[in-house]
Amino acid sequence: MRGRKLEKLLMDCVTENQESIYRLAYSYVKNKEDALDIIQDAIHKAFLSIDKLQNKGSIKSWFYRIVVTTSLDFLRKHKNMHVMEDEILESFIPGQNDTYPNLDLAESVNDLPEKYRTVIILRFFEDMKIEDIAEVIQENASTVKTRLYQALKRLRISLEEEQLKEVHPVE
Repeated sequence: MRGRKLEKLLMDCVTENQESIYRLAYSYVKNKEDALDIIQDAIHKAFLSIDKLQNKGSIKSWFYRIVVTTSLDFLRKHKNMHVMEDEILESFIPGQNDTYPNLDLAESVNDLPEKYRTVIILRFFEDMKIEDIAEVIQENASTVKTRLYQALKRLRISLEEEQLKEVHPVE
């Protein structure tokens, strides 16, 4: 009976947080279909290992951890393959308006090492609290804070370098 209750809790968690879960997966792979595949795979993994869940109150962070791990596994398996969204491909068609919303920031976040990128994504894109992030990545809160500050410092340096390149282009 415990298994059925946990399965119901898991499905409720996925249903209630579906947009956030999708954004989390998408933030890693930048592709709709791949993000949906990751979510499907994460749900499957969660059902297979639901009996290992110790605290039913932490089901959300437990599932987020599975999504993050599944996303990182996907990236490792497909690290040489780059799929572009239709909207991005259309932007290369001549006559389209050139728009670059937050391109430097997005690229800088993607260039961060995995441990920093995960903390930035969970904190600022998923609006998670430090304690929740610590639970998702299975680290203590002070480690999360340290990584967050280090990541922000790296981002600031990266963005400042980009601005300098724009002001003083290399010829």
